[in-house]
Amino acid sequence: MKITVATCLAIGAGIAIVASVYSTQVQSESTVAEPVSPFDGKTRRQRLTPKGGIEIERPPGTAPAITAPGARTPEVARPQAAPIEALTGFDNVTNGASDQGPAFESINSGNVKARQSFNDNRFIFEEVEQIADGLGPTYNAQSCRECHQNVATGGASQVAEHRSGHLQDGQFVNSLSGSIVQSRATYPELVEHMYVEDSVTTLRISTNILGDGYVEAIANQTLLAIRDRQPAAMRGTAVMVPVLEADSKARIGRFGWKSQHASLESFAGDAYLNEMGITSPLFPQENPSGDRDFTPPSAYDPVADPEDDGEDIHAFADFMRSTKAPSRGPITPEVTAGEALFTTIGCAICHTPSITTAPTHTSINGGAYTVPPALGNKVIHPYSDYLLHDVGTGDGIPILPTAEFAATANQMRTAPLWALRTRNRLMHDGLSFTLQEAIQRHAGQAAGVITQYKGLSAAQQTQLIAFLNSL
Repeated sequence: MKITVATCLAIGAGIAIVASVYSTQVQSESTVAEPVSPFDGKTRRQRLTPKGGIEIERPPGTAPAITAPGARTPEVARPQAAPIEALTGFDNVTNGASDQGPAFESINSGNVKARQSFNDNRFIFEEVEQIADGLGPTYNAQSCRECHQNVATGGASQVAEHRSGHLQDGQFVNSLSGSIVQSRATYPELVEHMYVEDSVTTLRISTNILGDGYVEAIANQTLLAIRDRQPAAMRGTAVMVPVLEADSKARIGRFGWKSQHASLESFAGDAYLNEMGITSPLFPQENPSGDRDFTPPSAYDPVADPEDDGEDIHAFADFMRSTKAPSRGPITPEVTAGEALFTTIGCAICHTPSITTAPTHTSINGGAYTVPPALGNKVIHPYSDYLLHDVGTGDGIPILPTAEFAATANQMRTAPLWALRTRNRLMHDGLSFTLQEAIQRHAGQAAGVITQYKGLSAAQQTQLIAFLNSL
């Protein structure tokens, strides 16, 4: 069963959006004509346009948990076992989705086996890429770990990517090479620079990916139900994006600062190209650098595309799926009091405290992945609804540089607050350095909440900060 886009997607205060608006491209666009990839005969836009409607994701043999369009009586889901808490910890130990495997210290480039175990996949996640592997020609990092390591592999970091573009007749236009300005290159003449006319610019800091296997396992209808419970003035936007490994079937996005990905394989493939310059079956075309493209054969790019056969992408995704969720700090009476205030003043409307993942054996990602027992029917505490909101901190760069997507320019995904205590650079751009400063930056759809925060006594604000510091 599928939910129609007009039914399930809306911007801001409940304005219905037609399906074409949420056909989203998730990789940076170039202003040059899009080439057709010899690998699959498609352009980027064709590959990255979602197909079909949003599926209700449920285990085989069960009735849907929500009423089907046109049904005369509500359909009721079959009883499921009571959900249990997800595993947590910053300990580089699997959550059970993959076996732990051989001792991490015993693994090297000669004996590592992709997808064999958590530790094998972690080794590949941390492995430093070289030009011979396909690194570049433009890139930001040589390893996933460069951007995702803090306390444990997979944690957030201070590393930020640079995006830019400009306005033309009031509409955002990507920079010449796309919205991402890569900071490094394999040749001096390929290093990208911001153009004078690019007046819209931002940083987007690396996100925590610990626990993201649980996030991937959240059913579409669960996110839509969270959205529908929100007051109209604070209602988030659910974005429909393509699952690339499922022939671009549509799913509700949840990964990235714009919720531009719904699956961890697609998310990994995007990062492999846009952060390391390595192509794969999901992203088989190199990014250009300025007005240079690297369509084979290219002296700048000696490795044939796709440079990865998909094995690394699978290993990255398996690693992320097997990470534990971030654990909490000590829960003191002050923390408990602060948590109550967090809910009372409205923070929890968007920073959703608890979400239950789909039941075990649920088919998700357009049928490309089945929720395993380690991830199914688990309660997580991400403090996010994974929807887009305009809280006054938008970076001015929409999901797509088109008139239909103009409203998303100033929307950002609700930042998950789990692992917040491991961060000292806050908000999407990493330019807030205290919790108080980050709170004060909120406006727009969060204006009412901030008014209530300002009305708290100094002692109450201290309790709220204590709660945030426990996450």
